[in-house]
Amino acid sequence: MQIQQWLMAKPEAQLDYPFGPDPAVFKVQGKIFALLFRQGDTDCVNLKCDPQQAIGLRDLFAAVTPGYHMNKRHWNTVKLDGTVPDGELQRMLDHSYTLVVRGLRLAERRGLEARHGRSALYGSEA
Repeated sequence: MQIQQWLMAKPEAQLDYPFGPDPAVFKVQGKIFALLFRQGDTDCVNLKCDPQQAIGLRDLFAAVTPGYHMNKRHWNTVKLDGTVPDGELQRMLDHSYTLVVRGLRLAERRGLEARHGRSALYGSEA
């Protein structure tokens, strides 16, 4: 699945299964930035999101809803049904990763920046 490849391509991304075989949990420095799971017959991903942006994305895309089993103000669930363009999905993934990296302790963040560079961590949000 392409989204799993995108998630694992993020600097120092780690895949974990702390809740059993589902969901696949993607972390950076021990902090979750994405959860990949099945809901019925549909693959879904939970991604962290700025609260204002989260509302806008939910209004724009029917496949984007408040985060399933997450803080609904800060997380969205995206149904991977093909209705969200790949470019937008990747942008949402990058945004989630960036928000989590920015929330890390300063020493952790600086270590990541030293190893990978700011643009690899923050992309266009640098």
